[in-house]
Amino acid sequence: MFSITNPFNQTFLSEYQYITDEQAISDVEICQKAYMGWKSKTVDDRLKFIKNLIFELENQKEILTKQCTLEMGKPLKQSVAEIEKCGKLCEYYIKNAEDFLSGKNITTDGSESYTTHEPLGVILGVMPWNFPYWQVFRFAIPAIIAGNTVCVKHASNVAGCGKLLEKLFKDAGFPQGVYKNLLISGKQVENVINSPIIKGVSLTGSEKAGASVASAAANLIKKSVLELGGSNAFVICKDANIDDAVETAVNARMQNTGQSCIAAKRFIVHESLYDSFVDKYKAKVADLVSGDPMDENTYIGPLARIDLAEDLEEQVNKSVEMGAKVVIGGKRKDAFYEPTIITGVTKDMPVFKEEVFGPVAPVISFKTFEEAVEISNDTEFGLGVTVFTEDIKEIKEKLHLFDEGAVFINALVKSDPALPFGGVKKSGYGRELAENGIKEFVNVKTVYIK
Repeated sequence: MFSITNPFNQTFLSEYQYITDEQAISDVEICQKAYMGWKSKTVDDRLKFIKNLIFELENQKEILTKQCTLEMGKPLKQSVAEIEKCGKLCEYYIKNAEDFLSGKNITTDGSESYTTHEPLGVILGVMPWNFPYWQVFRFAIPAIIAGNTVCVKHASNVAGCGKLLEKLFKDAGFPQGVYKNLLISGKQVENVINSPIIKGVSLTGSEKAGASVASAAANLIKKSVLELGGSNAFVICKDANIDDAVETAVNARMQNTGQSCIAAKRFIVHESLYDSFVDKYKAKVADLVSGDPMDENTYIGPLARIDLAEDLEEQVNKSVEMGAKVVIGGKRKDAFYEPTIITGVTKDMPVFKEEVFGPVAPVISFKTFEEAVEISNDTEFGLGVTVFTEDIKEIKEKLHLFDEGAVFINALVKSDPALPFGGVKKSGYGRELAENGIKEFVNVKTVYIK
């Protein structure tokens, strides 16, 4: 039995009991039964259910957003934006899925050669709490359209969101078992992976969780996709438009109260713009409204749990002890942590070398572009990087220097349904979204006719 509390005021929300291992496998068997019928449907037939899902997303938007805000503290407007983004993902695949999954004719010495794309079976998703709907949708929707069925182990602190997601698919008319919520603990995940029914697993979460799940899947030679942590750099070159960079930097670091794997977590600023950036950024951060996430005017809510805020506080305090300076913020109360800017940062400090999951922005200066690249790459992660510059042509010629899954020029790193999403190094492997994402859990079958 475990309980969920509201991170804003620490009041009790609900109580849940994890299902047993036997119940979990029984649910997996329901997904397998559903798969036998679901895989035989055409892509067009599956997309009709996706259209129903879009309707239900809009119809149930209020209850979905409220549950997200209550359980993990996401400011209400940002919860609404998350639901709307899920709808856009569905619309993207409605337009493109048939083309992505169509086979290709290939010229060989045979009379006919081509490929087809066939689903693998039941896929397990292990999902995080920071975007409780969007993370699930970007895994589940392409997998389901491709003909797989999915079972999802959601983060325990958003168990209510997990239940609502299963209801959403049910209300959209999906056959029972196409989407199944598994209310299990992290310790129970390996038992589910071990089931011969499970044909693949996708995890979004911590490096530790990713290593555990990937190892369990690899031992059984099962496909896995990992979307793990990030420590994205936000590079501001000498010729950058400083005002545009500052405006973008606010959302890049502070949206979702800084709890995003693709948030900008290290600001690397040319020495000629450094002081100006810090001053302008400080002014913008000071204007951010913190408070009750149910208030539509709130931009900064609490962190999802008190222990997460305590971890963040420790990272900042240790960095200050090592010589860093807090320009603004730096204080915690319960699960709230003030939007914070830190200068005087060196590479050995926690706020630089560790992933910082909260509204804390370390700012570092550089002299040459080569130095900026070196600082940017000096991390175990490789999810994405933002580069602000007016010389687009030159930057395009230097993209290969960044060890990242994505480079965004004059824009914050974001997930877009049309763009492949994923990282390198300890940020994981595989890709979500776009054509790449819908093909992660399919068998690309080759057909050759003499």
